[in-house]
Amino acid sequence: MKKLLLVLALAALVVSAVFTATAMAKSKAKKASVQVCALLPDTKSSVRYTLFDKPLLEKAFKNAGISGQVLNAQGDTQTQITQGQQCVTNGAKVILVDGIDSGTAAAIEKSAKAAGVKTIDYDRLTLGGSASYYVSFNNVTVGKLQAKALVAAMKAKGVMTSSKKPVVAELDGAPTDNNATLFAKGAHTVLDPLFKSGAIKKGPKQAVPGWDNQKALTIFEQMLTKTSNKINAVLAANDGLGNAVITALKSHKLKAIPVTGQDATPQGVQNIISGWQSMTVYKAVPLEANAAAAAAINLIKGKKVATNGVTRDTVGKRNVPSILEVPQTINKANYQILFKAGFIKKSEVCVGAFKKFCKTYTKPY
Repeated sequence: MKKLLLVLALAALVVSAVFTATAMAKSKAKKASVQVCALLPDTKSSVRYTLFDKPLLEKAFKNAGISGQVLNAQGDTQTQITQGQQCVTNGAKVILVDGIDSGTAAAIEKSAKAAGVKTIDYDRLTLGGSASYYVSFNNVTVGKLQAKALVAAMKAKGVMTSSKKPVVAELDGAPTDNNATLFAKGAHTVLDPLFKSGAIKKGPKQAVPGWDNQKALTIFEQMLTKTSNKINAVLAANDGLGNAVITALKSHKLKAIPVTGQDATPQGVQNIISGWQSMTVYKAVPLEANAAAAAAINLIKGKKVATNGVTRDTVGKRNVPSILEVPQTINKANYQILFKAGFIKKSEVCVGAFKKFCKTYTKPY
C-alpha cells in the first residue's frame, strides 16, 4: 500500500511538472509573440495613419520576417499607454512610438526601458523621452516651405503689394505635439521679418487642440468674426486644418485666399486643383515608415542603425540620433508627381466635381 501511494505521489509530481513546463512554455511563447510594435496616435489628426503608416509598417515587418503589430490609440492617452504595456508583455524588443503627446510617450518609453525594450520616436519627437532614435522629416523645413509658398501666393494673388499689407492668420497644430512647434518655428523664420518690416500684418493666431478639424473650424469662424472677415491669408499647419478654413470661407460666401497645408492628402490636393488651397507639403511617408522599420529591425538583429543628424530634446536636454527625410512643396504645377509616386491615386482626387480640374493645368498662385 505504501509503495502504491509512493508511486501515485511520484506520478502526480511528474504530471505537475509536465503541466508547469507546458504552462511556462505557453507563457514564454505568448511573451515572444511580437518582436516589434508600432504605436500610432489617432486617425483624426491626419488620414495618413490609416492610408499609409499602418500598411507600410506592416508590410516592412512582414518582408523582413519580423513579427510585428501596428496599434492605433484613437486619440486616447490611457489606451496608448496600455498598448505599450501589452507590447512589452508580448515580448516586443523594439517599440516605435508616435505619441499622442510627449507625456504619454515618455511614460511608455520609461516603462519599456525598465523592461529592457528599446524605443524609437516615430514622426513626433518625445520631449523628455528616452528613445534610442528619432525617425521623421525635417519639420523646421516643412514650416519654411509653408511660409514661402504662402508669401508667393499672396504676391501672386495681389494681396501683398507695396501698398497692400495683408492680414495673416495662423492655425497651428496641437500644442502638445512637438512637430507643431517645429513647423511654426520654421514658418516664422520666413514670416517674422515681414511682420517686423510691416509688409504683412499679424492676424489671429491659435493652436488647435489635438489637431481636431472640427475645433479648427470653430476657431477660424471665431477669427472671422473677430476681424469682420478681414483675413487675407492663413498659415494652416496641415490639410485638415486648411480644409476647416476653406469650409468656413465657403459657408460665409467669401472668396478663396492663400491657405497652406501639409500631408498631401486627397482632400488637400482637391482643394489645390480647385483653387482653394495654395499648397501642401509632401512628406513621402514610405521613406519615413521604411526607415523606421529598418531601424527597428536592425536593433532587433543587433546591427548598426545609420543616422543623418541629431534632434534636440529641449526638455530632456539631450541630442537624439535622427533619421530625417526631406519634405517637398506640392502645388497646381506639380501635384501629379503624387500619382506617379503611387502616394495617392488619381482616382481618389480626380472624381466628381474635381474631375474637370484634373484636365486643366494652370500655374500655381
